[in-house]
Amino acid sequence: MFDTKIAIVVRDDLLVWQKLNVTAFLTSGIVGGHPELIGDPYEDGSGQIYRPLMIQPMIALSTDGAGLKKIHARALSRGVPLAIYIEDMFATGHDAANRATVKSCATDALNLVGLALREDKKIVDKITRGAKMHA
Repeated sequence: MFDTKIAIVVRDDLLVWQKLNVTAFLTSGIVGGHPELIGDPYEDGSGQIYRPLMIQPMIALSTDGAGLKKIHARALSRGVPLAIYIEDMFATGHDAANRATVKSCATDALNLVGLALREDKKIVDKITRGAKMHA
């Protein structure tokens, strides 16, 4: 049904709350880059309206820190836009601080804990090779 694939990859040694937090933030990065992914509002049988959700499924993957670095490098080498989350962002409290902490790191020094991408299915599969379905 979709020519593209959305993958969210988180570092496997994070605490559960961190994995959930990173996944939520990275999902917003995909939606921010592709607002057309938001569907119509939901309505239950009683007429109560709920917020719209993404129209395309996502896969949640995990890998270790070295695996994240490889995936990051593969995506950058192919020019694939990424949403990223680095470990220092756990200590910040707002968007401007998040952006400042990322800005303070060179690309090869980013302490990645997660990333997300949306691209052609085959390209996503090649980029995320080695990551496992999140358990």
